[in-house]
Amino acid sequence: MELDSLDRDLLNIIQSDFPVTKEPYKHLADSLGTTEEDILARLERMTENHTIRRLGGIFDSRKLGYTGTLCAMKVPAERIGQVADVVNAYPGVTHNYIRNHEYNMWFTLLVPEKKDIEKVLAEIRIRTGLHQLISLPAVKLFKIKVNFDLTEG
Repeated sequence: MELDSLDRDLLNIIQSDFPVTKEPYKHLADSLGTTEEDILARLERMTENHTIRRLGGIFDSRKLGYTGTLCAMKVPAERIGQVADVVNAYPGVTHNYIRNHEYNMWFTLLVPEKKDIEKVLAEIRIRTGLHQLISLPAVKLFKIKVNFDLTEG
């Protein structure tokens, strides 16, 4: 999909300066010299064609009292879709991706209490029938903020 200059300006703003107001899309429209309907249509188009994967807030889960872990699981290639459906059904799963490795399915899990991690992982093992699942809690947190400058030139 070709992005015009307004699309690029819109994407630059929503990456790190999304307005927290009663009418955020109207605010964006006013700042970009267009209409709220145009902004919504552009965001819908970019979401449908996968230019935007997700539009939403990012919260510091630790400050909200959550704990998390990175998990790695050995999944037979022919079962990846079925196992992904099971894993992704848990509301605490924030990412799930395939890697070229013996442990080929990796996902992150956030839960309200540390004790819930093993409970959820035990349920996943039972529901999938796969027991080679390891939990890799963070020893040190690294948070990288990445914004892409989409201005032309």
